[in-house]
Amino acid sequence: MICVALSDKNVDNCLSVLDKVEMAEIRLDMTEFEGDAIKKVFAHKTPTIATCRPDRKGEDDQLKRLVLAIESGAKFADIELEALPEQQQKIIAVARKHDCRVIISYHNFIETPGLKDLYRIVDACFEKGADIAKLATMSNSDADNAKLMALYSNVKPVVAIGMGEKGKITRIMAPLLGAAFTFAAMDQGMATAPGQITYTRMKALLRELENEIKTI
Repeated sequence: MICVALSDKNVDNCLSVLDKVEMAEIRLDMTEFEGDAIKKVFAHKTPTIATCRPDRKGEDDQLKRLVLAIESGAKFADIELEALPEQQQKIIAVARKHDCRVIISYHNFIETPGLKDLYRIVDACFEKGADIAKLATMSNSDADNAKLMALYSNVKPVVAIGMGEKGKITRIMAPLLGAAFTFAAMDQGMATAPGQITYTRMKALLRELENEIKTI
């Protein structure tokens, strides 16, 4: 499944995109949605991930927006591995009450750690209460891509993304290797992370690969 990452500050624009895609991540720290806007977006029938990075909004604001998103119908809530345990547990408790799956995420915008460290990070995500562990690291080499894709050997659900130009292959391969979803930008210039491919291009690439696999 392709998850389109949305940061548009216009509610109607976001709702229009939700009508066209199979899944979307709403970056509440970027859209700055509050109150009724959050309720409208997360009540949409398209599955959504509620994400609000505290480095942009602060922990109190993060908690407020994520709780409202979960209560309004978010199917997933994304919480940082580095967040304070109290913050994590408050959000997780609300998610459990509303049948919302928890994504514990780790980001490294500089490098991709060694494979042993990556496995430790995955384990730490599940120890914190994750339903899905998401790792997004800067990919600087083919070896970095290989390390990230090796994480799909884990028996628990993982989404492993290599950021940057070099890491694009990990975005394309993620659904084929077992990830529940991969991330894409709705259009050119709308990426929320380095290396995001557009939704249309990602759909075409995955369709081509899936057709090729069927012929093997």
